[in-house]
Amino acid sequence: MNLSTIRAPKGSSEKRKRVGRGMGSGMGKTATRGHKGQRSRSGSRMMRGFEGGQMPLHRRLPKRGFTNIFKKEYAVVNLDRIAALGESTVTLELLRKAGLAGKRDLVKVLGDGELKTAVTVQAHKFSKSAQEKISKAGGQAEVVT
Repeated sequence: MNLSTIRAPKGSSEKRKRVGRGMGSGMGKTATRGHKGQRSRSGSRMMRGFEGGQMPLHRRLPKRGFTNIFKKEYAVVNLDRIAALGESTVTLELLRKAGLAGKRDLVKVLGDGELKTAVTVQAHKFSKSAQEKISKAGGQAEVVT
């Protein structure tokens, strides 16, 4: 056995279907489109989600609610993650570098976990429990605008 005798396994590759190349190909004349009908014509294109005239799913489902385009989304950071950093001052840059917040994220600190040491934390928002725990540990919660 050498490189010149290696072949792909049987049935692994299938020839491309060449349509509309004469009667001998078996796909001539109507080029596998059938006779007449919506999809037989050239340039036929149906809208996305078209279901053959049946009411499409996106129109059958009820529309509900309202989307506030001015909603502010916050990246959530818990106190246990801040304690794990082992820093005395936690800035937004530090949180981003640690992968706890994205480049343009607003950061909200929540009070899940305990702080053993005094830590100064900078964030856009703090929950009440997080503020209490930070001040109880002797640290500060600084709101960044």
